[in-house]
Amino acid sequence: MDENRPFGRDARPEAPHPLGRRPTRAIPKPEPIPQEPSKKKRAKDPRVSRDPKSPEQKDAAKTARALNGAQIRHLRGLGHHLDPVVQIGKDGITDAIVAATKEALLAHELVKVKVLQECPIDRKEAGPQLAERAEAALAQTLGRTLLLYRRHPNKPKITLPRR
Repeated sequence: MDENRPFGRDARPEAPHPLGRRPTRAIPKPEPIPQEPSKKKRAKDPRVSRDPKSPEQKDAAKTARALNGAQIRHLRGLGHHLDPVVQIGKDGITDAIVAATKEALLAHELVKVKVLQECPIDRKEAGPQLAERAEAALAQTLGRTLLLYRRHPNKPKITLPRR
C-alpha cells in the first residue's frame, strides 16, 4: 500500500458544488418598508370582568399570590401524580371537610381535592373558599380537581424554589 496516498474520507475526490461555483458575495437584503404604527384599540374581551373587586376578593387574591409563579409550577409538578385525598360532595364545604383538609395538609403538605358534580358550590368558587378556611394556598384548579399547599409548621417536607 502506498504511504502517501490518502485513506478514509480524504480518499474521495471532492464533489463539485451543484450550482457550479460557490457564491462568494452576500446577497443584499431588501430595505424594510416603513409602516406607521397602528392606532387601533383592542376590543374588550367580554369574558374578562373589569368590575372593581370587593375587599373579600382582594384578600383572597392576596393569599393566592403568597406563592410566586416558580413555586406554583414546582407544586403543580409535584402534585401531578397525587390522587385526591378529600372529596367535596353534595353538602358542600362543611366543617368536617375543612377539618379533613387541614389534617391531610398537616400530614402531606400538598393535597389534591376532588369537587364532585353534586357539590352545590361552583368548582371555581370552591377552591378559594376551601383554601381560605383551611389556611392553605391554592396552587391549581384543574377541572374539578384542586391542589392545596400548606407548609408544615415544624418539619416541612417540600422545599420551594426561592422567590
